[in-house]
Amino acid sequence: MRDVVIVGAGHNALVAACYLARAGLDVEVVERRAVAGGAVSTVERFGGYQMDVGSSAHIMVRHTGIVEDLDLAAMGLVYQDLDPWGFAPFGDEAITFWGNIDAACASIEKVCGAKDAEAYHRFVDDWGDRNTRIFEAFQAPPTGANLGRHLWSVGRSTGLDGMELSRQFLTSGDALLDEHFDDERLKTALAWMGAQSGPPTHEVATADLVGWNALLHRCPPGHPVGGSGMLSVALARRFEALGGTLRLNDGCARIYVRDGKTRGIATDSGERIAATTVLAGCHVLTAFELVDDLPPAFAQRVACTIRVGNGIGMVVRLATNALPRYPGAGGEQPWRALQLLAPSRNFLRRAHGEFSAGLPPSEPAALAMTFSAFDDTIAPPGKHNVTVWGQWHPYELSNGETWDAIAEREGTKLVEAVDAAAPGFAASVERMHVQTPLDLERELGLRRGNVMHVEMSLDQMFAWRPLPELAGYRTPLDGLYLTGASTHPGGGVFGASGRSAANVILGDRTKARRWWR
Repeated sequence: MRDVVIVGAGHNALVAACYLARAGLDVEVVERRAVAGGAVSTVERFGGYQMDVGSSAHIMVRHTGIVEDLDLAAMGLVYQDLDPWGFAPFGDEAITFWGNIDAACASIEKVCGAKDAEAYHRFVDDWGDRNTRIFEAFQAPPTGANLGRHLWSVGRSTGLDGMELSRQFLTSGDALLDEHFDDERLKTALAWMGAQSGPPTHEVATADLVGWNALLHRCPPGHPVGGSGMLSVALARRFEALGGTLRLNDGCARIYVRDGKTRGIATDSGERIAATTVLAGCHVLTAFELVDDLPPAFAQRVACTIRVGNGIGMVVRLATNALPRYPGAGGEQPWRALQLLAPSRNFLRRAHGEFSAGLPPSEPAALAMTFSAFDDTIAPPGKHNVTVWGQWHPYELSNGETWDAIAEREGTKLVEAVDAAAPGFAASVERMHVQTPLDLERELGLRRGNVMHVEMSLDQMFAWRPLPELAGYRTPLDGLYLTGASTHPGGGVFGASGRSAANVILGDRTKARRWWR
């Protein structure tokens, strides 16, 4: 019998596995795919091209300390900083967001003027301090005490009373931008970066999605040499070095529960693995569908209350013979940066409006990544590996079309979005791999193509994610726990959910031993 069986080998699940194994537990991870990492994995799509399957740039995990705590560098993980972290072209001009705040402000002043540059410096100082404190709340279960302590710390540091502080956090990202800045180009760039979690910045309570940008001046996003999946490779190596067992090509077919107590799992191959603790690192809806004895009332609440939504976006992976060249870049070709390709906030609003109506975008907002410009391991010599993420693309289409029929057409739109900002880029594309919302569901188990598992709206965050009774990583079933993007603090390359879930399991086991004695 194992101490713990973990369902799925996503990066949060692997983080949890490492901490549980380091505590001396006998842990086995089961994964249906041939590679570990879930949406944080890299595979060869075309000859010589190592292409990410899901995420590409790593932002949140670099603020958690997990990489250092588990010494993943010793397991082969090497991060390359994205500095500048953002580049927003507007015709013959462009804003470059360098990690160094003074350099970023110099770029803003050149395009938007001194007033906005000075305002941006103040904004980064203020919201950077706020989110440094808020980030601590993301590192532990979302209990009232934990959240209250950190929010009190934010109020104390800003000198704002509770009503004004709450007003600022509950306002829309667009309102926050209008309050601080004049130039629409700066507001567009920050809005598009802030929208990467899914909700558009014209919605209520999206102010801090914009405020998070300030943290990127304290620790920039990173690209692992060899692709996004090298984080998961390093985690898997660390887990096995700690004595854990990783089983690939044989996922979980059933989670056994008897009399409200977890008994273990059955794998797709038919093997049964007994365990008193099961940690589900898969999508929350998938996890409960695997349970063989789920109370009907709870099953209905999970199915009817947790809101997955209608997808977020899609992505194309391109094999090219050149990098995009932006007229506004001058001599600073910004290939290390996340390239924010949206001409205005009205453009973003229109794209989201079509998404809300269930229509593919007539002109998609795009974010381009060109990591082969400085990582020669992910493309053949003289070639480039370019990723273009598009938002918003609905999983369920209202116009009678199907994703299998329109995949190439919509993928081409993303190429054209880059070409509109970097003329001539489309001619450099030699091969294209399209991942529609439907493809993301098929390959990665991302229900309805939502890369965040469930919507990242206020009512499904913190102590409400994915439901109040599940927010602490425990479930009503004794011995069954949750981790992953479905749980606090949400989606993205983070790892905090995995570490917190492991700590909850270890704490519960300690309490059980004390009770028994």
